[in-house]
Amino acid sequence: MSTNQRPLDNVSRRVFLKASAMTTLGLTSGLTSPAAFAHFGGSDTLKVGLIGCGGRGTGAARDAVVSSENVEISALGDLFEDRLDRSRSGLLDAIGENLKVTDETAFVGFDAYEKVLDTDVDIVILATPPGFRPIHFRAAIEADKHVFMEKPVSVDVAGALEIMDTGKLATEKGLSVVAGTLYRRQNSFVEGVKRIHDGMIGEIVSAQEYYMTGPIWLRRRKPGMSDMEWQCRNWYYFTWLSGDHIVEQFVHNLDVINWVLQGHPQSALAMGGRISRVDPSYGHIYDHFSVEYEYANGVKVEAKCRQIAECTTRNTNRIIGTKGVADLHPGSAQIRSHGGEILYDHPERGNNGYVQEHADLIASIRSGTPINEAQQIAESTLTAVIGRESAYTGQAIAWDELLAANNDLVPRKFAFGDMPVPAVAEPGRTILNRAPWASNTATSDLLKVKQ
Repeated sequence: MSTNQRPLDNVSRRVFLKASAMTTLGLTSGLTSPAAFAHFGGSDTLKVGLIGCGGRGTGAARDAVVSSENVEISALGDLFEDRLDRSRSGLLDAIGENLKVTDETAFVGFDAYEKVLDTDVDIVILATPPGFRPIHFRAAIEADKHVFMEKPVSVDVAGALEIMDTGKLATEKGLSVVAGTLYRRQNSFVEGVKRIHDGMIGEIVSAQEYYMTGPIWLRRRKPGMSDMEWQCRNWYYFTWLSGDHIVEQFVHNLDVINWVLQGHPQSALAMGGRISRVDPSYGHIYDHFSVEYEYANGVKVEAKCRQIAECTTRNTNRIIGTKGVADLHPGSAQIRSHGGEILYDHPERGNNGYVQEHADLIASIRSGTPINEAQQIAESTLTAVIGRESAYTGQAIAWDELLAANNDLVPRKFAFGDMPVPAVAEPGRTILNRAPWASNTATSDLLKVKQ
């Protein structure tokens, strides 16, 4: 069945979340789900449901099976039938008999997540575009499911606050929540950060974060596609779905610096723009950002990300202290004194963070010792959001100012049909407080500007 032949799915974001939050407060506050750790013995099979069947979601499902014994994928859900079918075929090749999905447990549409959650899965993997993450996370926790959710976990302030609130509910229910911040599960990073915290580089005075790469995939619009279908298929290029690339990808590096500095920034001053992504196929996001973050004790962090072809690439995290410098790369970690002496050197060998994050989640379930990473990944997501908003508006923004903002970019309703593309943000005119879905403001006014 083609997407255009399906009935219009219509799911409310805010109304759903408000109603479910009230139900939660009335019925479950302070209680632990009796089924939450039913598999603590380690011998029973854990059933996993995948919500979001793109490349990352399919890879995460494979990684979950590879990570631990007695794990099977038993339900799949995606907005699009073709993507679900491709994922199902790929998983069959990758994990064979550990794929237990039937036609009755494969669901398509905006409400596919609800149908996955109605099955008897123990764990759900949330891997849709991040604009949908807060809704799916709330529903999963209310359904007493353990959760693996890919980073980032929202695209705006409203979504991040929802993640934090739902994370508290997960704690009350005794459910495990693991985020896809794989650097926190790479041995070289874990050991490197431990040494930083133990004082090997002395007092931290500054840091530099880089994620400078070439372009990523692009899915051009096909004849007959509605605005909503095209944006959901080409989701990376629309802020309400991806958060822009500073949120969707650079969050990895920003999570590292929050980990190192043991907290979120106090403020951000940024600039950015769009000089290579000028074709309308690229939606309305930027292709480069440069942010100065200020953390507690006046520590300044220079953070740069870029996605432009034929340019120098760099992906690293450098932390500078009074006694030395730590370089944390995806494949290694090294700490040197200011005199050049190598104090710590750890190439990353034999450890796959993508797999380890699932192993840790499953071990927590089977041991009855829940993990909950909702707060830390929400703060790391907000660290990216404050950088984006500073660049979009051209204004320095304080953390408290960001949290107080009515920054809510996700539509109230999800349905295939018209969805005008917002204007490209214009520094100096675009404003921080914009929530068109909370009023009668037109979709085309998503990025409102000063008159």
